[in-house]
Amino acid sequence: MTTRRNALAVLAGSAATALAQSAGSVIEKTPGLPNIGLRADSGPLRSECGVGALMPWAESLWAITYNSHTPRTGTGLGLYRIDDRLRAELVHKHDGTHANRFLHKESGQVFIGPYAIDMKGNHRFMDEFRLHRLTATMTHLTDPANRVYMQTMEGLLFEVDVQTLKPRLICDVVKENQVKARPHFKGGFTGQGRVVVANNGFYEYGEDQAGLFEYDGKRWRRLSGKPHMECAGRENLGNVVFCTGWDEASVLFWALVKGNWQLYRLPKASHAFQQAWQTEWMRIREVETEHFMVDIHGMFYELQPMPFEGRIWGIKPVCQHLRIIPDYCSFRGMLALGGNETTPNGGAYSVAGQPQSGIWFGKLDDLWQWGKPAGWGGPWRKRQVKAGVPSEPFLMTGFDKKMVHVKTDRPASIDIEIDFLGDGSWEKYEMLRVSGYTRHIFPSGFSAHWVRLTPSVDCTASAEFFYT
Repeated sequence: MTTRRNALAVLAGSAATALAQSAGSVIEKTPGLPNIGLRADSGPLRSECGVGALMPWAESLWAITYNSHTPRTGTGLGLYRIDDRLRAELVHKHDGTHANRFLHKESGQVFIGPYAIDMKGNHRFMDEFRLHRLTATMTHLTDPANRVYMQTMEGLLFEVDVQTLKPRLICDVVKENQVKARPHFKGGFTGQGRVVVANNGFYEYGEDQAGLFEYDGKRWRRLSGKPHMECAGRENLGNVVFCTGWDEASVLFWALVKGNWQLYRLPKASHAFQQAWQTEWMRIREVETEHFMVDIHGMFYELQPMPFEGRIWGIKPVCQHLRIIPDYCSFRGMLALGGNETTPNGGAYSVAGQPQSGIWFGKLDDLWQWGKPAGWGGPWRKRQVKAGVPSEPFLMTGFDKKMVHVKTDRPASIDIEIDFLGDGSWEKYEMLRVSGYTRHIFPSGFSAHWVRLTPSVDCTASAEFFYT
């Protein structure tokens, strides 16, 4: 760790951090540091200064900061350009809430927030989105060379001409899917001939009005009513679309493989990410060539972006953490993690002052020095299950000590099955006889890629694994 910090200090050197207005005049200088600290105004409006998106482009690292709710809830935010000596320049002020980033390869532009940036680093501001909150930019289904999709947090889907930057509203996803709760749309991605978008508007246990949705250009389909956060993938390597979400029981992990959705479950490392306001983006990003990292509910996972034998089994926990990480990427051989550290929210939290956040720089391998993977969750939480119908697969690999608690409202036998090859071939491991409640502790060192449960009778069941 000392070696890394010294290397970063040399990189930063005595470089000054220049915060400039869009006109180019320097308004503040501070000594360069091995990390970047960005801030919003002290007042009179105090909100957030989250780093909503990070994008390496045009010899720089671009960052956009955001407040909460609307442009009227905080000031002093905008688009930053960070050079390879970690000097940050505020190139344009915009007090909005944005967390989208997208490379449009055909036009040679990056879209980040309400900005389009060309290969020379010239940026254009899309004034039509001044009062919208952009959360995802996606490939267009029918005209990918000339248009992109833009999604807002309120569920509006626009298409934008990449040359003129003029938007056209396509539809209101909330109305199309009859979402009745307050929308809070986040990630979106286009793959396998469909647009997939996530809504994490989850405020109370038992709600089913958030959702994961797909659109084929003609009609919408709701895949789930539970809160979902991210949709991501690559155009090659099988073009798998990955999506993350959660319900009361565990993390939901979706994979679209050759036109068919597969649903898996992962443990939660923290309950501090449950509610819609607490989630703060939680992304899937490529951080080394063709290697993905997944951040969800306080846990980082490494992810193989392509399927094998038609299944997803290349996912493994790396660490648990408490950092709010709205975005992350690689820059100059380093891993850059955005943040959202100090949030007064108009004085609602009275011991927070000026909104500010940091961008953490390190190496990908540093994450293995963070908290050891641990968590809990399972396939059922007070759920009505059917005899002979197995649960969704729950992740088992990469954790140390393991046990499961099972509770049913009537006597039942529960088969524990494991998939140690990861290809969907299940083997019976143990049968639990449950009369109210029982538990099982797995032998030390025992593991498999996935585990699932199958009940012998119809019943209301809860099953929760604890990995420590």
